[in-house]
Amino acid sequence: MISDVVVIGAGPAGLSAAVTAAEAGADVVVIDENPRAGGKLLGQLHEEPGTGWWIGAEISKKLAERAVNAGVRILTNRQVWNISQKWEVALDTGECVKADYAVVATGAAERPLPVPGWSLPGVMAIGAAQTLTNYYRVRPGDRIAIVGVDPLSLTVAHELSMAGADVVGIYLPGKSIFAGTQADPDTNLEYLAGMSDLAPNAFLRWGGKLAANKTLRKLALTFFPKSGLPLMGTRLNLRKSLVSIGGNERVEHVEVATIDSQGNPGKTRTVKVDCVCISGGLYPVQELTRDCGLVRIDQLGGTIPLYSPEMETTQDNLFVAGNVTGIEGAKIAMAQGNLAGTVIASRLGLLEGKEAIDRAAAAVRFARKSSAITFMPDIEEGRRIADDLWLERVRENSLAQKDESYA
Repeated sequence: MISDVVVIGAGPAGLSAAVTAAEAGADVVVIDENPRAGGKLLGQLHEEPGTGWWIGAEISKKLAERAVNAGVRILTNRQVWNISQKWEVALDTGECVKADYAVVATGAAERPLPVPGWSLPGVMAIGAAQTLTNYYRVRPGDRIAIVGVDPLSLTVAHELSMAGADVVGIYLPGKSIFAGTQADPDTNLEYLAGMSDLAPNAFLRWGGKLAANKTLRKLALTFFPKSGLPLMGTRLNLRKSLVSIGGNERVEHVEVATIDSQGNPGKTRTVKVDCVCISGGLYPVQELTRDCGLVRIDQLGGTIPLYSPEMETTQDNLFVAGNVTGIEGAKIAMAQGNLAGTVIASRLGLLEGKEAIDRAAAAVRFARKSSAITFMPDIEEGRRIADDLWLERVRENSLAQKDESYA
């Protein structure tokens, strides 16, 4: 199978790249391992301040329809086994897609967060609970405990409550080498302070801004109610950690410990539940970008490929977009995909001038600036580091070329 562009991943970034390139006139093939295009969009459902409800399933449906109407061939239920230069993509079905340009938009995966008893039936990753609830309309449990404090766990807790589940609380994980700072109350409160503008009422927004101050944060933790704070149908607990999960053949209860301001456990009590959702955060998936100058930038969620302001990697004509470049929201992923698709369409001679590319790049900056949710608290610092590393590579290549010309 031959095309101008092959896109790996049919999530928000991949579909956006495909739509932009195809609507400009490119022949595009999209490959995804799932039975339906949409990626993580399929499970997203939340209310954004000032803009109303974000319904991911509807957005992905519209993107997929635009792609098909533009002539994009979407190959679902296919796994990519290998990608080689020029760009040749081998699939598990024995098919092969060859293209002049490739876009890797493989997104992110959930980081495991081991908790004693987590292998019991009824324990699942928070993303699985979101997909079950919002896409398949299946409530994963009746009494649910959530481990881990981040935008995804807070969002899904609200969605589970709206679906009729009794979410008994959102807890910190117990102290361990796996949990790291996720088990630290101060780190979590500082993180929440950075998201205070999203709080559902004025009191919490005001309190969040105060918590940005380290001294006031320490005071807040001292007097943080041990019963937790009510939050959108559940209770947020920064002075309690979920230390173990118990049950015979499936989840029946959890052990919850009261902790001090440093996260050290004290008294424990048993809470009856039939489901536990664990949120350990996300990391970029890099199996297909191993030759793209991978660098570890913790502020972006882990390892990412080096890439230019136009989304091109160290490999000519290989582009990236979405969470594979660092953990951010769907709107940013879509803007990055649009930028990659615009650049490719321009190089194929389907667009004239740089105006379209400049607009697409500006759209990425705007999406970041206006994003309602920040998954990584130091994302701006991470982006600065990534940009500096790319500029350093450009300078090194320029010096190497000068040396060759003198030789």
